[in-house]
Amino acid sequence: MRCPFCRHSDCRVIDSREVDDGVATRRRRSCAACGRRFTTVEEAVLAVVKRSGVTEPFSRDKVVNGVRRACQGRPVDEDALAQLAHRVEEAVRAGGTAEIPSHEVGLAILGPLRELDEVAYLRFASVYRSFSSIEDFEKEIADLRDAPARDTPVRAAPT
Repeated sequence: MRCPFCRHSDCRVIDSREVDDGVATRRRRSCAACGRRFTTVEEAVLAVVKRSGVTEPFSRDKVVNGVRRACQGRPVDEDALAQLAHRVEEAVRAGGTAEIPSHEVGLAILGPLRELDEVAYLRFASVYRSFSSIEDFEKEIADLRDAPARDTPVRAAPT
């Protein structure tokens, strides 16, 4: 690491701390030549491998823009989209790999989007899963209708 003040290449780490829930590391450094201190933030780069084989850095903005199109005309605000993108990034990073296929990013979007807005979920799923017929929509709608029944806990009858 070069000192930003004197450009000397020998700096020592004084303190290291995790920031952003462990996504990045903040390091306090001291230059051996001039003695000045400075801070660096190190973050692991998460790369997305597209179908074409091209690799690009993960972008929350791309997640938000893709989901925003599915949410067009729906009562979903920007904060909810930002939270969804954050949840997707956490889910993708939790996989522990530096590179992730774009397909897995799409899968990570589907769950939180389904909770956020079912209509937007259907729109996104129809493009993502390449629905080709009305039967595909009907099956997905049937799955949506069945999901709350499965998720609802069974309550004991009052005594």
